[in-house]
Amino acid sequence: MHCLPFLFVILQAHKALPEEEFVDTTIKFAKNMIFECTYPGSDFISQAEWFKITVSGKNSMAIFSPKFGGLIRTDYISRVHFLNSSVTANDVSLFFRNASKADLGLYHCILQLFPLGRWEKVINVVQSDDFEIRVPSNSHMVSEPGKNVKFIFQPHMASPLKHVTWERIQPHQIDHLTSCNLNNGKSYGLKYQRKILTSCNQGMKSSSIVIHNVTASDSGFYQCCLTTNIGENETFVMRLTVTDAKTDHQIIFFMAGGAASFLLLVISIIIITYCCRRKKVSKALWDTQNQPSKNYARSGVPEQTQDCKEEDIYVNCPAFSQRPNPR
Repeated sequence: MHCLPFLFVILQAHKALPEEEFVDTTIKFAKNMIFECTYPGSDFISQAEWFKITVSGKNSMAIFSPKFGGLIRTDYISRVHFLNSSVTANDVSLFFRNASKADLGLYHCILQLFPLGRWEKVINVVQSDDFEIRVPSNSHMVSEPGKNVKFIFQPHMASPLKHVTWERIQPHQIDHLTSCNLNNGKSYGLKYQRKILTSCNQGMKSSSIVIHNVTASDSGFYQCCLTTNIGENETFVMRLTVTDAKTDHQIIFFMAGGAASFLLLVISIIIITYCCRRKKVSKALWDTQNQPSKNYARSGVPEQTQDCKEEDIYVNCPAFSQRPNPR
């Protein structure tokens, strides 16, 4: 895959910015959008403010102070609100609703840090297709939550490397993770909401980034674009899947519960079958023991009912004459 289409989107936005600034996140235009702005460090933040970049300058959209809270400017009060209900100084992400084509362009999230000074993130809203569809992955990595994940790319080009860029590509946006100019050994980036560890050394033959304590939200495509001094370029795309520990536990729980329910059902069927058979056998024995006994002595003679009355029996005997006994 060629990385020039993605660099073109970023370079188009650079025309409206000073040369030393880059677009940190490119967002696909939609009616409802999320502008992420999370400071990854632990420095004290005194104020955060969002701006829309126009031809005439910067228009303030929203402002947040740890002391005074948040405020949405009048022009955006019905369309913009802070994403988190409990806004903190290091997370001032915005939810943008009912957007129109007039809302295309550049947005700045500016934090005032002590003692470092100003920290800025630049977001560009563009009309584009789904970013993720154009990204075939070269390999796939699966990790558990809380682990450190390292992506490393060893290019096949023999010429010395000049520029290296790492990006995270999602269906709705491209997050610029880091850029390295090997000619002067300077890197730019590290404004992603997660801490990214990378190297930028002259003469290096490969490039890598490390994401610490990954979570399920870090799943997605990560792309590395390398350019040599003679203009050659090569792209590496890695797909990362971070398993959700809660989901895994739920799956195991449901599987165990399902197995237990099935076992209980089988045992219930066996018990019911056994009881039914035993009941049938008991009934058969009971019927056999209580059958009326047969009178074989008067076979063929119908039995008399209780209603029948006894009748007198008369016998006729012949009369014999009485003769004297001979002497």
